[in-house]
Amino acid sequence: METLLTTEEAAARLGVTGARVRAMIRDERLPAQKFGHVHMIKEVDLKLVENRKTGRPPDTKAQTKAKAAKKGGKK
Repeated sequence: METLLTTEEAAARLGVTGARVRAMIRDERLPAQKFGHVHMIKEVDLKLVENRKTGRPPDTKAQTKAKAAKKGGKK
């Protein structure tokens, strides 16, 4: 039998917040089944996001502005 986890249980196992797990579900990186208003995740599916990159992706707009400011120009 498959073990189903709540978003909070999955978050604890992955070492992230419940909001982050819900974001992975929303981005279709983590499959989940919805029962009413609760998402349930198969324990085996945690392997799909286990080796993900951590942290926030770089903000390229902010980097471009910072480079322009260093050169004295404005973009």
